[in-house]
Amino acid sequence: MKIDTVCIIDDDPICVYGTKILLNHNNFVSENIMVFEDGYEALTNLTSYLKNGQPMPDIILLDLNMPVMNGWEFLDKFQEMIFEKKPKVFIVSSHFDQAEIDKGKSYELVCDFISKPLIAKNLTDIIAMSKVKV
Repeated sequence: MKIDTVCIIDDDPICVYGTKILLNHNNFVSENIMVFEDGYEALTNLTSYLKNGQPMPDIILLDLNMPVMNGWEFLDKFQEMIFEKKPKVFIVSSHFDQAEIDKGKSYELVCDFISKPLIAKNLTDIIAMSKVKV
């Protein structure tokens, strides 16, 4: 089964490009891929979508280390929003430690941590996990 909308929040254009290629070439996404370069841009746009009754993405692939607003700051604000259907957030980072994993588990929306670079197997796992209610 395909996911309708995936949101990539990452400031690294190479990672974004690679993720989009994986999503498109492996037929994981049937509708839309949203891309935001930092947490602030993502929060502003997703808040606007929510206020206008537009659907939220099914899955958010979130980098932690970004300028302007990092992944943690994004999650702090994003979790305060009220959703009809909650997106599933997967933290995608080149490195994270146990403290970050523990912190991530404190957010209801966070499903898992995935190491960069993403590979097709990661996306298959994400699709499988996204079918389970958060």
